[in-house]
Amino acid sequence: MKLHWFVAGALASLAVGAQAADVTLTVSSWLPPSHTLSQTQAKWCDEVAKATSSRVKCNILPKAVVPPPRTFDAVRDGLADVSYSVHGYTPGRYLLTQMVELPFGGDDPVATSVAYQRIHQKYLAKIDEHRGLKVLAVFTHGPGILFNTKRPIESIADMQGLKFRVGGGMVNEVGKALGANVTLKPAPASYELISSGVMDGLFFPAESIESFKLEKLIRHRTDFPGGLYNTSFAFVMNPVTWAKIAKADQAAIEKLSGEAAARSYGLGWESVDRRGSAFMQANGVDKRMASKAFVDEVAARTASLEKKWIDAAKAKGLKNAEQVLKEYRAEVAKLK
Repeated sequence: MKLHWFVAGALASLAVGAQAADVTLTVSSWLPPSHTLSQTQAKWCDEVAKATSSRVKCNILPKAVVPPPRTFDAVRDGLADVSYSVHGYTPGRYLLTQMVELPFGGDDPVATSVAYQRIHQKYLAKIDEHRGLKVLAVFTHGPGILFNTKRPIESIADMQGLKFRVGGGMVNEVGKALGANVTLKPAPASYELISSGVMDGLFFPAESIESFKLEKLIRHRTDFPGGLYNTSFAFVMNPVTWAKIAKADQAAIEKLSGEAAARSYGLGWESVDRRGSAFMQANGVDKRMASKAFVDEVAARTASLEKKWIDAAKAKGLKNAEQVLKEYRAEVAKLK
């Protein structure tokens, strides 16, 4: 009987030991370490290591395992355990996420990111667009701005004849609705596109001009109240790797993910957008706020995109799509 107890105890100890095995997360970033997304991801890694007494820690790779558009697939397939990316970089895959990219969605990336995470957790996650991925958080960047190298843009007519880089998703549809010549390209390609003259302008948040060293090339910006758009991101983990983490450590990581991570990404973006605007001013980038007439013109041209999204979301299984969109906007307003 004593031997039986000894064997049982030994097996139990082995099981506990196996469950509590240390896990090192391979972390990939397609942006430089100085970028707010890379820094926020690294901060999350530090917090995870502290919360789990280093039973779960990160190995942040010196360069991305794949180009930006393949990031979600790389995490799903185990080439990396953790990363973030833009939903719009993989056209046709993510539809529900485009809700947060509609025009005039919000000026505050903290509010839009936290609201988005809440709505995603409550409604969107059930549709499971992120199959094969453990979603740690969703978030947005700051308000989208119209940048170009040629001239001030104060109407849709001023956009004609110019070529703009966009990040895909609903942002691409916004550009098309405005009659603009738009091309989907990842953000890191921006300097080459603008410096070579392949593109004349970009749809970007304020921080990006400094991040991608465009201040000597971009001469004009037009801001819109609420932003011309916001871009949707997800921060994700490989689910097989997630399953290797002990339950207690999973619980600790969950507390650092979700709304906490969304807020952290939003705060980071808020800070660099503010710095980016000051940086552009110091470098003589002409800034204009869209007039009411211009805003009304954009609103009229893009009004159909909301109904198009609602109909498509319903077809995909989000039967209360109008209510979800209304609730998201109410959350943003409440958090401002």
